[in-house]
Amino acid sequence: MMLEPAMNRLLKRVPSRYMLVNVVAHRARQIASQAEDEGVHLEDKPVTLALFEVANGENESETEESLIEENGGAEEN
Repeated sequence: MMLEPAMNRLLKRVPSRYMLVNVVAHRARQIASQAEDEGVHLEDKPVTLALFEVANGENESETEESLIEENGGAEEN
């Protein structure tokens, strides 16, 4: 069960749970790939790091843009 960051805090940054899952998964893959490429050991799991980035408002525009590109330019509601 996830206690931190709180879901209401995450949903202030991302408008829907569906989009939140996509944003966090996308960012977690980026974090894991970057860590592997650089040979860095992560103290926390990539998903945990991605959740805290979203909760803190880091890379907001970057994540939305990359999701739109992944969906072929169509944004779903």
